[in-house]
Amino acid sequence: MFTQKASKMKTTALRLAGLTFLLIFGTSCQILKPTLVSESENDVDNSDKLLSSIKIEGHSNAVEYINKFKKISIAEMKRTGVPASIKLAQGILESGYGSSELAKKANNHFGMKCGSKWSGKTYTLKSNCYRAYKSAEEGYREHSEFLKRKHYEALFKLKKTDYKGWAKGLQKAGYATDKSYPAKLIELIERYKLYQFDKLG
Repeated sequence: MFTQKASKMKTTALRLAGLTFLLIFGTSCQILKPTLVSESENDVDNSDKLLSSIKIEGHSNAVEYINKFKKISIAEMKRTGVPASIKLAQGILESGYGSSELAKKANNHFGMKCGSKWSGKTYTLKSNCYRAYKSAEEGYREHSEFLKRKHYEALFKLKKTDYKGWAKGLQKAGYATDKSYPAKLIELIERYKLYQFDKLG
């Protein structure tokens, strides 16, 4: 009789211990899950706060252009490694702050020519065939892909924050025939402090 009671008490104790463990474990999991989501949301919030804390000063055309394309430039920097400062400076220089015919009518901010492999829409300007995009953002992404070619691979060995090295490297790799091209990019980056965006990658 005593043995049966002891056995029942032992079984009951084990069941209670098991239930207690499940209760504690389940509660800790419920507490942990929102915490992880919250941390992820905080990362996004912090990134947005850092971006919004960067104030661009200059003439209205420059401020408007930079504010319009800073997010896609940063996104492309994170995706491909092309510095956001370089991307924005090239866009500004080659599209005249988005005022060029190519930028307005073909969403082409980088003077991207058709080439033999291009099968998308085109835009003809001064007898030259240029790529036409559905949006400027699409053109920004296509420009990143262009720079990812083997011809420019040496640039990706540089740090994202080395905008001077990138500017000089583009000209050295034959991106532009204008010998003053690097100086023009560097001047724009430093005038509008575009290098601040490179730290967000």
